[in-house]
Amino acid sequence: MDTEKKGPASKRHRESRRDFLRMAAVSPLAVSLGGLRSSEASTPVLPDSVAQNTVLPWYRRTYRWGQTNMNELDPLHYDIPWWRGYWKRTRTQGVIINGGGIYAFYPSKHPLHRQAEFLQGRDLYGDLTRAAHADGLAVFARMDCGSAFEPFYRAHPDWFAVNAEGGPHRSGNRYITCINGPYYDEYIPEILREIIAWEKPDGFTDNHWEGQGRGSMCYCGNCKSRFRQSGGRDLPARKNWDDPAYRQWIEWSYKRRLEIWDLYNRTTKAAGGPDCIWSGMLSGNFLGEVNGFVDVKEILQRADIIMLDQQSRNDERGFQFNAESGKRIHELGGWDKLAPESQATYGPRKAAKPIPEVQMWRVEGVAGSIQPWWHHVGGHQEDRRQFRAVEPFYRWHAANQDYLVNRQPVATVGVVYSQRNLEWYGRDNADELAWAPYSGMTEALLRARIPYVGVHADHIDREADRFSLLVLPNLAAISDSQVEAVRRFVGKGGSLIATGETSLYDEYGDRRPDFALADLFAASYTGKRHGPENPASVQHSYLRLTPDVGQDVDGPRSGEEPARSAPRHAVLRGFEETNIITFGGVLLEVKPAPGATVLLTLVPEFPTLPPEDSWMRVPRTEIPGLVIGEQNGARIAYLPADIDRRFKHGNIPDHGDLLANLVRWAARDSIPLEVQGPGLIDCNLYRQQGRLVLHLVNLTSAGTWRGPIHELVPVGPLTVRVKLPEGIRGQRLLLTVSGGTATPVRRNGWAQFEVNSITDHEVAVLE
Repeated sequence: MDTEKKGPASKRHRESRRDFLRMAAVSPLAVSLGGLRSSEASTPVLPDSVAQNTVLPWYRRTYRWGQTNMNELDPLHYDIPWWRGYWKRTRTQGVIINGGGIYAFYPSKHPLHRQAEFLQGRDLYGDLTRAAHADGLAVFARMDCGSAFEPFYRAHPDWFAVNAEGGPHRSGNRYITCINGPYYDEYIPEILREIIAWEKPDGFTDNHWEGQGRGSMCYCGNCKSRFRQSGGRDLPARKNWDDPAYRQWIEWSYKRRLEIWDLYNRTTKAAGGPDCIWSGMLSGNFLGEVNGFVDVKEILQRADIIMLDQQSRNDERGFQFNAESGKRIHELGGWDKLAPESQATYGPRKAAKPIPEVQMWRVEGVAGSIQPWWHHVGGHQEDRRQFRAVEPFYRWHAANQDYLVNRQPVATVGVVYSQRNLEWYGRDNADELAWAPYSGMTEALLRARIPYVGVHADHIDREADRFSLLVLPNLAAISDSQVEAVRRFVGKGGSLIATGETSLYDEYGDRRPDFALADLFAASYTGKRHGPENPASVQHSYLRLTPDVGQDVDGPRSGEEPARSAPRHAVLRGFEETNIITFGGVLLEVKPAPGATVLLTLVPEFPTLPPEDSWMRVPRTEIPGLVIGEQNGARIAYLPADIDRRFKHGNIPDHGDLLANLVRWAARDSIPLEVQGPGLIDCNLYRQQGRLVLHLVNLTSAGTWRGPIHELVPVGPLTVRVKLPEGIRGQRLLLTVSGGTATPVRRNGWAQFEVNSITDHEVAVLE
């Protein structure tokens, strides 16, 4: 293939580019911003991190990103001077520029590499890359290797995915490429080398690199031969989770994605130098990555920078999903890595999204240690309101970047998950079986303002010393080694909360005779379950609290109540006026061990209509809904009732309160943060050398009616108490959004301060 270097990229130009990149690491950044307020540039200052960043590779010091995802018409009228001014005004440090794949935005020498229709010999990729490098910006060349047009398919039909009937897999007028064929192994590496030789980017990113997902098996000759070579079996004819060939195909498919990741990194580094990286693209949505055979844990350990294609919320996951996924990603990949996230300013493609909607997704991302990445579709925008959503926040981010990277979360609660639980236990219903319980638990912690971190089940031993409590929300598929890691944690005095079918299945989703952790739960599975067959459905059932409320609580009497209410366990705090809470979900019937304490029991379903029939047929049972106990100083709670899943779907306050009570009881007095005041506030606490950084995000407006939100409604005042770790004095407070400093009140190892009001977010720095 012809990879001759283009003329304008002269030696003098390349030397100039290197000078600009060196200067970018020490150039002053203008500061001053609060929330959505626009402001003029203030006196430039030099952030503390700048001197340190001079020795870091570009992908560890590029904190603010931007992308104009070009379309075929852009070569006719792309206004490069205007966009260069936009880069400067927004303090953007890195840009993603379309290179090749489906379309080439440079004059590729490869005859099948389709040129953008109106490119007409122009080198738009090269022009923009040279402009960005001249301005001191890093450049990712954007690729898309997931499909191609008919001429390519006609030339190499054996490079494309084939369905079970022998026909090609298609997406509109394009043909889907096969990840096991020469297109991925030979052609794309050729294109990567050509782009590097043409106008070298700093790296490559690709949002369709992982090929087809689990729902579209390929039966091309390459897949058939490679699969047989890998294990001596033919490709499975259909989906069957119990078929050894189907199981092998899943494991083989995961391995292939890792091979592609490694191949493309070897290719770009060999052609462009050790820092010319290939970093694909991921999503914080683990369900999507399961369907695409992306082993997130392994990929994140390989990635030099984590490029996230996760542009906005939906009504199901809410803004808080962004902070939660950011923390989980960093926990896997490392807190020293950057994780820029493509954040849409539009909705749909050309109309501007409401600024409050853009802002809330962005601030939640930053609260989870995600880096902002503005994203516009097309170089020309008739709805100019998109641009107002970027500059103010980026100016604030530039002024406060030291507080937003290279930090560790402060949390004593770890919520355990694994991708294999989604894959092998969740199978075709992973959202309901495995992800909804995890999401319900974490949303209950958010609502209770309890800091937590997601912990991969493979990392329990590695992270155990950080936590006083591990929560296992329906972690059903768990390996023997993971079981032993949980045992070691509890053996050292760590507390445990588990729900649902946790440990009832092995790592392939095969059922065990009983919970592998039955002795810790102080409960054994009887083999029976109560509730709807589909976990997403709801039945008319309840959970009874013990002991009963007495006659001292006002209300009509049946004559069976005790004279006075007896004290209840701390887990039931706040339920002093009721004997029942609504349930409606799935409950595994268990037999509690001698000495275990049962705090909730099942009230089975009974009619709701007509009202004359709506009375409890079986008001009391001995079927446990919650079993608690202590072992060697560790507090342990097991919930056979899927309260976590119910909270995710129903958002019932009683369920959230019960889960929060359980966590506070099991964690004892180790929770390091208290926030008192009105509103739904997401609290994310971090530690840096000599200081704490607390993100407070106001979600109060986000759940009203439905998205998108139209305006932000301030809440406050808030009283914040933070436990001071060793080495942090807590003598000075800086509020980076509202501005101002204060002296916190310190008492008994805690620092207390007030936040008068929060509109979208506040970042409090305590030194």
